[in-house]
Amino acid sequence: MEITQKILLVITIVGAINWGLIGLLDFDLVASIFGVATFFTKAIYTIVGICGLVNIGILMAHLDYKRD
Repeated sequence: MEITQKILLVITIVGAINWGLIGLLDFDLVASIFGVATFFTKAIYTIVGICGLVNIGILMAHLDYKRD
C-alpha cells in the first residue's frame, strides 16, 4: 500500500506544479503536451483530481490513527 500512496502523491505533486505554472506563468504544461481539451488532457486532469481526493482520505485516516 505504501508504494501506491507514493505514486498517488507524486501524481498529485505533478498536478500541483502544473497549477503553479498556470497561476504564475499562464502556461498549462499538460495542455501544451497533449492539446487543449483533448481526451488525454481531460483524462490526466481527472486522474490528478482522483489522486488528490485519495490523498485527502489517506491524510484523514492517518490523522485518525495518530489520535488513538
